[in-house]
Amino acid sequence: MHMFGKKRAAKTVPYDPAKQIPVLKCSICNGEQVAGFKDMRTGKFEEVMLIRNAQDLNAFQDLYGVEELQKEY
Repeated sequence: MHMFGKKRAAKTVPYDPAKQIPVLKCSICNGEQVAGFKDMRTGKFEEVMLIRNAQDLNAFQDLYGVEELQKEY
């Protein structure tokens, strides 16, 4: 019996550069940052990963092959 459950692999979200823009959503109130993709047609944002430090940001960029992220507040 597992007391805390199984550790799950990170879920990757499909990224289509022709239809989506990589975005870093930043909260003005608490400084929280979330990386994800914004649909160019609908404007819908899909969260992928909470960014706590530079290593998290680098991991997101490496995983999806993104060099720059547009910041939104």
